[in-house]
Amino acid sequence: MSVSPSSTTTGLRGAVERASLPLLTRLSRLPRVVPFLSMLVLLLVGAFFGGPVGSVLVGLAVLFLAWLLYLAWPQLSASERLMRLAVIALVVAVAVVQLFPK
Repeated sequence: MSVSPSSTTTGLRGAVERASLPLLTRLSRLPRVVPFLSMLVLLLVGAFFGGPVGSVLVGLAVLFLAWLLYLAWPQLSASERLMRLAVIALVVAVAVVQLFPK
């Protein structure tokens, strides 16, 4: 897996890609299961605790997913973009339900 900002990227996207490069490099060196399990733990613990604590944990998962989606956006097809947006919308819905239960 190659982790490098594109050479033609300028402006905000270029700045975000350059700032993200050290963290993406470290993430790419981890076994693939580690980021997945980390996200799963955040979501499960967030769902278990509920309330503001659960919403913050689920919110952290949303921020991480949104950051990855922003970085990957130019390389994704329309259907891939839609699927990833649907996942983020679902996780946001979980966070809102955790924050405002019945």
